[in-house]
Amino acid sequence: MKKIISIGITLLACSAALQVNAQDQTLLDMVEKGRQVFENNCMPCHGTGPGDDGAPMLPGTHALHLKYRGDLPALLTERTDLSVEFIQGVVRNGIASMPPFRKSEITDQDIQAIMAYIIAE
Repeated sequence: MKKIISIGITLLACSAALQVNAQDQTLLDMVEKGRQVFENNCMPCHGTGPGDDGAPMLPGTHALHLKYRGDLPALLTERTDLSVEFIQGVVRNGIASMPPFRKSEITDQDIQAIMAYIIAE
């Protein structure tokens, strides 16, 4: 009887470890998806480096640099104050020269993945 209980406890512990590993993998997959969506849709304007026109920053990064004047980071990947709701509002409605994106272009799940990527950065 003790052997059966011991085996049962071991199986429960293994099952819990597998669930944690599965959750970790799900989170890693979400971060990777967010990286891909960010690189494809956000980085052309909000990435690092100079613009193709010789400007010292890409247009989205430069706009945020001017807006926040050093009070907040201009790079989105360095921000810690962003929420899914805020990002979703900006992505869906656009802001200033940033156009809105339809759900067929960037899904709500993509926005959540972008946030996971930004947090992980």
